[in-house]
Amino acid sequence: MTKEEQYRAVIKSINAILEGEDDAIAMMATISCELKHAFDSFSWAGFYRVVKPGLLKVGPYQGSHGCLEISFDRGVCGRCASERTTQIVADVSAIPYHIACSGETKSEIVVPVFDRQNNLIAVLDIDSNLQNNFDEIDRTNLERICGLFKI
Repeated sequence: MTKEEQYRAVIKSINAILEGEDDAIAMMATISCELKHAFDSFSWAGFYRVVKPGLLKVGPYQGSHGCLEISFDRGVCGRCASERTTQIVADVSAIPYHIACSGETKSEIVVPVFDRQNNLIAVLDIDSNLQNNFDEIDRTNLERICGLFKI
């Protein structure tokens, strides 16, 4: 199955499970689970929630433990939150601002999550133990998934 086909299948599954759901935490838990189990190359899939201005706190996730808190001025998640744009990092060892929550992470994608009023409510963080694991296919589909929070 191609990556595009995998995303079509997981998006179909997520849409079916979340039909009528409007609780953000339940949505985050479900999306994390579905993504982690759909892609063998994803070592960690989860959310960091905005809990106060300039601060993210770990939310629902699948994988080994994550960092508990990340300020907007630290790491790839912080950069995603502060710039409000998707971040794709092909090799985390090549960027000085990467936070090593897991020493096994080689590449990462982080997608901002907005509510209906366009307020940043979280970031979706996905790690891989493979370098250069994420591309525009991931960006497009993960941004589509994160768009489900505009309810």
